[in-house]
Amino acid sequence: MKEDILTKIIANKRKEISRQMEDVSMKSIKNMIDMCGIDEHQSLSHSIISSHTGIISEFKRRSPSKGWINQKADVKNIASGYAEAGAAGLSVLTDIDFFGGSKGDLIKARFAAPSTPILRKDFIISEYQILQSVAIQADAILLIAATLEKDECKHLAEMAHSFGLEVLLEVHSENELDYVTDCIDLIGVNNRNLGSFHTDVENSFRLAEKLPEGIPHISESGISGADTIIALRQAGYNGFLMGESFMRTENPAYALKVLIEELETASMNEKS
Repeated sequence: MKEDILTKIIANKRKEISRQMEDVSMKSIKNMIDMCGIDEHQSLSHSIISSHTGIISEFKRRSPSKGWINQKADVKNIASGYAEAGAAGLSVLTDIDFFGGSKGDLIKARFAAPSTPILRKDFIISEYQILQSVAIQADAILLIAATLEKDECKHLAEMAHSFGLEVLLEVHSENELDYVTDCIDLIGVNNRNLGSFHTDVENSFRLAEKLPEGIPHISESGISGADTIIALRQAGYNGFLMGESFMRTENPAYALKVLIEELETASMNEKS
């Protein structure tokens, strides 16, 4: 049986975490957090609900299935540009081997956009990564149902909450919806199959009516235009995680600005 991409990523992630723990122990990270203190986190869920666009703009250098998207992208310029253009939140890939990201990218984004909530986008499977997320000043973390058992997901979400981090739970199918607990702040439907990395935005429409009420609904991946966002919003989505369509352009922040203007124009036309 052919090994899927997600299986490869998780196997590699376990090795990566083991190496990192040899260099910097959990105790060392805890001491660092205790010394520096925990700053008040920005709320991604509140920002999504109060935003008129709900766009979470992603900083993403490469993809496992498509290779380099924007290898030389400057995270400081793009993060500050996204924030100025009106992003409701930022998503920063911190996986090294498959996405070309790093924890340093998130730290730089934090300084470049201090008032914008930042999601650490990675394959989080351990307590160690929760502590890392606190130390690098993330506001929220991603937990992917497909990579965790339900009890593991619940434990990691509770630990994240204990440090003031919000949790975005990512699902791909209806049978993963029972991963939702009181410690889940946002629920995201990934339109990308994490085994094959095939993308189909219809997945969000299929699951729209089945999502639990009371928390923001986020559609992730494969969203590239105002028409799709408008249709997803009508289906009940509050937020839209977008990266590749911006990062493939010469100026990702400008691409976001243009999209927001299109959404505002469409909203005005609807009201008139």
